[in-house]
Amino acid sequence: LENIITEYEKRSDELAKTISKEMGAPLWLSNVAQVTSGLSHFKDTLEVLRTFEFEGIENNYLIRKEPIGIIGMITPWNWPMNQMCTKVASAIASGCTMVLKPSEITPFCGIIFTEILEKAKVPAGVFNLVNGMGPIVGAALSEHQDIDMMHFTGSTRAGVAVAIASAPTVKRVAQELGGKSANIILDDADIKKAASAGANHCFMNTGQSCNAPTRMLVPADRQDEAIAIAKETAENTIVGNPAEVAAGGIGPVVSELQYDKIQSLIEKGIDEGATLVAGGPGKPEGLNAGYFVKPTVFADVKNDMTIAQEEIFGPVLSILPYKDDEEAIAIANDTVYGLSGYVSGSQERAQGVAKRIRSGNVHVNGSGPDFSAPFGGFKQSGNGREWGDFGFEEFLEIKAILGFTAA
Repeated sequence: LENIITEYEKRSDELAKTISKEMGAPLWLSNVAQVTSGLSHFKDTLEVLRTFEFEGIENNYLIRKEPIGIIGMITPWNWPMNQMCTKVASAIASGCTMVLKPSEITPFCGIIFTEILEKAKVPAGVFNLVNGMGPIVGAALSEHQDIDMMHFTGSTRAGVAVAIASAPTVKRVAQELGGKSANIILDDADIKKAASAGANHCFMNTGQSCNAPTRMLVPADRQDEAIAIAKETAENTIVGNPAEVAAGGIGPVVSELQYDKIQSLIEKGIDEGATLVAGGPGKPEGLNAGYFVKPTVFADVKNDMTIAQEEIFGPVLSILPYKDDEEAIAIANDTVYGLSGYVSGSQERAQGVAKRIRSGNVHVNGSGPDFSAPFGGFKQSGNGREWGDFGFEEFLEIKAILGFTAA
């Protein structure tokens, strides 16, 4: 693991440029987040391993935590190094071997990662890379009787397919899937700060993050304030060439397929009666080539509208008014997803609301990610956890040896 960290740091610039070219993340974001998140997972896992207890005696039995075996891994294109590194670091540290299929959209950063592991002298056969399409290679991994566990990150649709294919061999399946995260701004919050930060977060990575705060819930009597702030934020968000756009700006979405999906959902929002506040259909002015999307804000959104229920995976924010805390919590939980959540307001009150959100993690008052905290979802956002101790333990089986006597 220490060798991997050293070799990874040597290739960081190359990885950042490759990610930017492959999936369109701005180079500034590739440098400060895309690449560094992967490195953070290796560093955090190394610290977990230093003190982890694989054996312990309880009463008259021994508890052993043993590696599951061979892990099949399927990773997405939107945060490729983040997802590859969290899985691979925990698998190596726990003693598992693995076969990784990175997204067919971002194969080259997967190849660089493989070269890093080889240079770090990871033993032959511990890590194996297979490129290919999800329905072919992903299905073969999921069905294979010698794969002991499937660890998948991607869409809920694809996650269901992995689970179905894995079922006949009764292998364990861990999944991190889609999201439609609510961002609750309470009436005692600094609405300017919370709405601006929430909109910026929604647009970051061109909205292509499963935990993006895409539903902004605001007190009905303060919706106009939130609308004005979100509109200003959207209009000030620069869209451009990912190799050139300055910090805070966004690049294109990943593909024509993704672009077309986002455009159809923006049209759906208009058709269903939401108020278009900023952005809208089509490409930003002056960007006729490439799959660029206008940062878009809808207001007066009802939670049964398509744009409030379906994961758009683009820079599209929905603002939903609510009358009191109870209604805000009900709206936040009224979704098939449960990956992340966000609450802003007085600390004690915000923490109380956060406890009632049905999602795998909730960020209070602008708290950022913590790579030692568990990451994963409730409901159709998946099962199992990644990151830190909890992610490490996903790769371990529990064995009890009864009648055990310590030497």
